[in-house]
Amino acid sequence: MSALVAKMCWKIAVKKNQTVIWVKPLTNDCYMEREPGTQPPLCRPDDDPDAVWHVPMQACITPYSEQSHRAGGSGLAPWPARLTSPSPRLADLGYSYEMFDKDMEIWHHRVDSYRSLLTTKIEPNTLRNVMDMKANMGSFAAALMDMDVWVMNVVPEDGPNTLKIIYDRGLIGTIHDWCESFSTYPRTYDLLHAWTVFSDMERKGCSGEDLLFEMDRILRPTGFIIVRDKRTVIEFIKKYLKPLHWESVAIADAEPDND
Repeated sequence: MSALVAKMCWKIAVKKNQTVIWVKPLTNDCYMEREPGTQPPLCRPDDDPDAVWHVPMQACITPYSEQSHRAGGSGLAPWPARLTSPSPRLADLGYSYEMFDKDMEIWHHRVDSYRSLLTTKIEPNTLRNVMDMKANMGSFAAALMDMDVWVMNVVPEDGPNTLKIIYDRGLIGTIHDWCESFSTYPRTYDLLHAWTVFSDMERKGCSGEDLLFEMDRILRPTGFIIVRDKRTVIEFIKKYLKPLHWESVAIADAEPDND
């Protein structure tokens, strides 16, 4: 173990009895100084470190990008400022700081609207496990910062891979295809937030019914689902409220139709 992590350029930060804590290097310097043929090798330059959906694991080390190497670190603001600070990696996706700020503004407004609709419906201290089923840059979760909740931010596998932006903000997340079941226990979440997820399913030719059943599976009893989508989607879901034993507790203007 010690020989392997040394080849990976990890260094011992703390060692006490049988406990060892290693720290990863800040730059590529150590990787570049390794002897030729050292195992594990560096990943090929054409490997995409952000490709994580249905990608086999490889026994190689992903070096830092040139930007991170030159900066000698991530360049992230300390917590909690990093939650609302633009990530240095926005440019990787072609996003500007202005787009980031606008996204935060939009979701703060929307979350305030959700709160006004649900404040009399949700008992105090009953929300803890929350999922944003289409998280984009994680601004829905960031807008919940003053609440004692944690949010699983799900990024669609066929859209912009914003997961690194979510992690840069100090949030957690994963990539998923909602045409498939989500890997979690039944009755896991207290609240599910679905922003245009059903429209995406429709576009991909997947079953909206199956998605409703999956949401019902992972939602806890008396849990809440917020669906923000076009009007035709809302009408579709209304047909299943009675069979699923769901209750509609609040309705606001739907997203404009995109058809």
